[in-house]
Amino acid sequence: MAFSIGIGPNIRKSAYFDATVRDGVKSFSVYNHMYIPAHFGDPEAEYDRLISGVTMWDVAAQRQVQLSGPDAGKLAQYLTPRNLSGTKIGQGRYVPLCDHQGWVINDPVLLKLSQDRYWLSVADSDIHLWAAALAAEKEWDVEVSEPDVSPLAIQGPKAVDVVAALFGEQIRDYRYFGFEETTLDGIPLVLARSGWSKQGGYELYLMDLSRGTELWDKVKAAGAPYDIGPGAPNDVERLESGLISYGADMRWQDYRATPFEMGFGGLVDLASDIEFVGKAALKALAQQPTPRQRIGLVINGNAALPGHPVHLTCNGKNVGFVSELAFSKRLGKTIAVGMIASNFANTAHALAVHIGDTSYPADRHMIPFIK
Repeated sequence: MAFSIGIGPNIRKSAYFDATVRDGVKSFSVYNHMYIPAHFGDPEAEYDRLISGVTMWDVAAQRQVQLSGPDAGKLAQYLTPRNLSGTKIGQGRYVPLCDHQGWVINDPVLLKLSQDRYWLSVADSDIHLWAAALAAEKEWDVEVSEPDVSPLAIQGPKAVDVVAALFGEQIRDYRYFGFEETTLDGIPLVLARSGWSKQGGYELYLMDLSRGTELWDKVKAAGAPYDIGPGAPNDVERLESGLISYGADMRWQDYRATPFEMGFGGLVDLASDIEFVGKAALKALAQQPTPRQRIGLVINGNAALPGHPVHLTCNGKNVGFVSELAFSKRLGKTIAVGMIASNFANTAHALAVHIGDTSYPADRHMIPFIK
């Protein structure tokens, strides 16, 4: 069954919107109140380019929350249980954000641009409102805003060659999550070694909305010798690689989770005297057995892809949920991730995933599925 999405002023277009339409985008989704390409008509070819070549993605919907001012660092630390004291300028950090009850409410990458300016590259939720409210409650000297920033991702094993052609060979020495402010033929941007795949790549944080098509075309031209093509963040590859999707694997209210359940326990600093939202709740949670664990599954049979979480059972008893499943071309199997009650975490038999009126047997599998 085919659907369409209406293009209207209530949802924002990205800096690359016109370029993606011109280059054949066939489907959009909505993320952070913006249109984001879902695919360009041949998802299998887009997957193949990501795995063995290079692809470019409009990820401008990966919005930035900017914290600026004398207390910017104080607010950045208050937002996350991860200790940021050792973070250097030009360094990114993966930082879970929690509410006062200890539930994860986002998992952005934090970029430290200066001592008094930070970006949070957020997943799909209104973190700018949360951050602004916390800053106001604390009466801190910090401005929370959304800057003119539009990320463009270049991903895949040949991404490094494309980016080197654009910026020079020194980019090969970037550490993961390392970044610097630079320009490309006068186009202002931040260049980071990052991206939502395990295939390697970079993100170009464009800092001038009006130059989106120009930047898109420069990347397209530099990537032509490597058969670059447009695509979108790939759900199949992210499942194979064990990447977490905030909107799919955990989200506020429905299928919410704590950092301990998601495997973020090592990023929660309860030993130091840093102050952060939810510290008391996380301290209490850390003293208790983790009630659920993240799980990987291989699903037997020709399971339909429901596009929403479904129940996971053991001997007919509801023991958790599957957040997303997809057919892995590399494994030749349908794979899935979800959450299971910890007392069933070592169960190897009698697991089943329920999609509609059909039950599909499932077997445990380590995450990631492919290293």
